[in-house]
Amino acid sequence: MRDGHGRIAKDLRVSLTDRCNLRCTYCMPAEGPGWLPSPTILSDDEVIALVKIVVERTGVTEVRFTGGEPLLRPGLERIVAATAALQPRPRISVTSNGIGLKQRALALKAAGLDRINISLDTLDDDTFRQLTHRDRLADVLEGIEAAQSAGLAPVKLNAVLMRGVNDHEAAKLLHFAIGQDLALRFIEQMPLDPMGAWNRAEMITAEETLTALSDHWVLTPAQGSRGAEPAETWLIDGGPSTVGIIASVTRPFCRTCDRVRLTADGQVRSCLFGRDDADLRGALRNGASDDELEALIRGAMARKGPGHGINNIDFRPPDRPMSAIGG
Repeated sequence: MRDGHGRIAKDLRVSLTDRCNLRCTYCMPAEGPGWLPSPTILSDDEVIALVKIVVERTGVTEVRFTGGEPLLRPGLERIVAATAALQPRPRISVTSNGIGLKQRALALKAAGLDRINISLDTLDDDTFRQLTHRDRLADVLEGIEAAQSAGLAPVKLNAVLMRGVNDHEAAKLLHFAIGQDLALRFIEQMPLDPMGAWNRAEMITAEETLTALSDHWVLTPAQGSRGAEPAETWLIDGGPSTVGIIASVTRPFCRTCDRVRLTADGQVRSCLFGRDDADLRGALRNGASDDELEALIRGAMARKGPGHGINNIDFRPPDRPMSAIGG
């Protein structure tokens, strides 16, 4: 599925809910952003039907289930199993905050889940409460351990550093990841908060993170092309351990982006920062054929812009928060 700039979509991100059991300050306000009405959320059968069309008809080879928090979706195991039964079978992953994973990691692995990304911004209980407005760090750490025990490899950690909050923990987080054989990636904060509080001057840049880590290790760029991977990978003291930096703001990777997104309310979004959605939910519920749904998906991708435009003077943030788009 080629877009208008020659990029081929291989990675489908499917948001299963806009709800979350944390309230991370860079994602949503403490009281929640105002949830999507339940009737607008795709049912399990609708998710399965749309994923089937994308995988079997457009050549997508990776499917990642996101949220909000996808573990809040009771039917997650069923959706994963149906996706694993598709031919050709895509590689299947989940992005989660890890809460509840202790109880579900084995079932998800049995259903066909290949790997998982878990958000971990701090190892300090007080800082975790400050960032998330919840006292759940122990649950996240238990979820990480459960994912590893279940064989959901590699287990990747995602960390967003916030100035004056947890930016001093960069080395501590990497020490933890190395010791636990986890793949850590630091992600630059993006203008996706519903409060509009993102401030470029307050964002911890990739260069700042690399400088902080270089005080403890020798970092060298990994050899070879990263392809469509969002993270730049660095060898730690020559390897084999690595660390990734996802610099969406200061080092955009839009020209190699291979992602297409399906929101929890059934909209195709070609870019995380896009505004030109295609309504699959409405078409599906009105009896559209698979051919018609495929045409809507391909049309949305054909309109994909050359980049997210964060660094343009006329940039406007997306009209819905990250939790409603899907990571």
